Amino acid sequence: MAICKTDAFVIRKFDFRETSIIVEFFSHDFGRIKGILKGIRGDAKKFGSKLDIFSLNHIVFYQSRGSEIHLVSQCDLIDGFFNIRQDLAKINLASFLMEMISVVMALEDKNEDVFKLILSCLRDLADTHDAHKILNIAQIKLLRLSGFKPHFDSCVLCDSEIEGYANFSTAFGGLLCPKCAYRDMNKHDILKGTVASIRHIEKSDWQDIRRLSLSSPVRMELKSMLDKFVTFHLEKRLKTVRFL
Repeated sequence: MAICKTDAFVIRKFDFRETSIIVEFFSHDFGRIKGILKGIRGDAKKFGSKLDIFSLNHIVFYQSRGSEIHLVSQCDLIDGFFNIRQDLAKINLASFLMEMISVVMALEDKNEDVFKLILSCLRDLADTHDAHKILNIAQIKLLRLSGFKPHFDSCVLCDSEIEGYANFSTAFGGLLCPKCAYRDMNKHDILKGTVASIRHIEKSDWQDIRRLSLSSPVRMELKSMLDKFVTFHLEKRLKTVRFL
């Protein structure tokens, strides 16, 4: 077994047998991984972290060749994001992001950009008064980085450029021009401002878009559209949605 070291966020965890837990991490060097921490429930001081959801830890693990679950021998807390944990709404938003990462990111597929996105999002959630905007921005960036992103560059069916009025198709996963709109009876209108905001978020650095101003109609449309899109294409509703 190879010994590996990396920084990793706790995505989720669950009990295993009487004294152990299995933890799903998103790591800097290995992407989404699963690890077992033996004996931690019997001796809480055995590891240097309580493995709280969305905490950042430095972990050491033995990489298994015959199983997707690796043996974690060391886990030390780097950042518990305690400012987030003082606010129930922010806890729910951070937990939603972790669940979304769990379902859209492939196992053991390294993606440093996603790791940086999680870190930026959690740091800004801890300090912001506009947590929902931070989450919406993170969702759009995550969908793009994971390959799940909706198609907003042109009509998803005929690839024609869309300048003005457009519809959004959840089923086809993108914008429909007026000529193709008849192909989806469940399409819905989308505001020009929403399309422009998504395009700007996708192409801009985090530091440039964190100050982006979103109107109330655009915020409401983004929330509804992202929820429907993720639910349709993952074929399930994320469990943490009900807490939001």
